[in-house]
Amino acid sequence: VLRIKLNDLITVFDGVTGEWLSEVTSINRDNIVLQIKKKISEIEEETDLWLIFSPIKLFRMNITIQKATELGVSQFIPCITQNTNQTKINMRNIYINMVEAAEQSERLTLPKLNEVVNLNNLLRDFPKDRGLIFCNENEKNLPNIFKALENKSSIFKKWAILVGPEGGFSETETEAILSISSTIPVSLGKRILRSDTATTAALFAVQSF
Repeated sequence: VLRIKLNDLITVFDGVTGEWLSEVTSINRDNIVLQIKKKISEIEEETDLWLIFSPIKLFRMNITIQKATELGVSQFIPCITQNTNQTKINMRNIYINMVEAAEQSERLTLPKLNEVVNLNNLLRDFPKDRGLIFCNENEKNLPNIFKALENKSSIFKKWAILVGPEGGFSETETEAILSISSTIPVSLGKRILRSDTATTAALFAVQSF
């Protein structure tokens, strides 16, 4: 969206070494040549935080990806559940949204984007040293996410947030999720939230701790 000219200074990042100041030395039809001047920012240590989500309609999923990238998710895991109604995912579209959100928020890394996985397979191999925050809209008597994490934020160094599809998880799926020893079931409030809203709220809560 910016009309870059010769000798303009712009910043670039590679997700590995940090952020660099560079100068435009050549503008061609198919490429732009930059000369790196100096490093201006180091990559900061980030929370090891996965987002496990059921694919939803494209517009809502784009919002989910953008907000989660801005809020520091380290890995996206698309997960097929019983009530998932969008089983095909445009991985390139998700990647583009990740890049744009990182640029907008001045984040210097990109989350890892995993291939789509079935919920049962994910739970079978789920690591025991990672806290699994289960946003369960079907259970009305759960503690809110802040109370649920208050005494457990020091137990785990690595985290995952599990957000379900429209319609939530089935009883069988819920039982399987709760059977994981590191699962922490939480409430995000009295209202039924859209997936993108639930994701944003849960991520903010976890990053607050």
